[in-house]
Amino acid sequence: MSTHTGKRILVVDDEPDVTELISYKLKREGYEVEVINDPLEIMGRARDFNPDLFILDIMMPDLDGLKISRMLRSDKELNAVPIIFLTARGEVEDRIRGLESGAADYISKPFDTKELALRIGLIFKRMEHGSGKDKLQLQVEGILLDEETHRVTVEGELIELTATEFKLLKLLIQRKGKVQSRENLLVNVWNYDTGTETRTIDTHIRRLREKLHDRAGLIETVRGVGYRINDNESL
Repeated sequence: MSTHTGKRILVVDDEPDVTELISYKLKREGYEVEVINDPLEIMGRARDFNPDLFILDIMMPDLDGLKISRMLRSDKELNAVPIIFLTARGEVEDRIRGLESGAADYISKPFDTKELALRIGLIFKRMEHGSGKDKLQLQVEGILLDEETHRVTVEGELIELTATEFKLLKLLIQRKGKVQSRENLLVNVWNYDTGTETRTIDTHIRRLREKLHDRAGLIETVRGVGYRINDNESL
């Protein structure tokens, strides 16, 4: 018997044969699945279904997956629900755009349903490991990161971060005092298994520092290695 019983997955793709294939596989895995072939129905259906995960096709008419992702991230009831992008576009830039928009993973068509199910299981496993009460709020030197509300404040002032910037800051705070290589950040923040796009890390660090204002200096560059957040308490 599957251990996934009770997890809800909402699949949005304008191709009925794709949603039928995904639905069949995931229901056999024990998930509760609902599909949408008209992307314009997404917000109302999503609030009614209250999913634990979205699977979004990027290339859809009227409303593409990236736009849907931005809509979900601005909805207080749905902004913490992980997203997997499913698309025929497999170029590096498309993958980066998808992951930067806050996706938990990105799978190119044609895909193997066993691999899709495996990746979904890994996402839920990560969520379970990070659900402890002590992990809901992270603090360092005037920065407060709240996972439950997906908000970050600096000296009490709310700052706007993208989903990727939020994940990047979260990882650095969780591992404060320890150097994180660019490859490690790509694997843990972008879910990459390759180090070929490490320059994207530097761009996000620069933007993150700009948003942290007076606390920007907390993120140290360790030349030739990566980045870390100072842990002054241990000095």
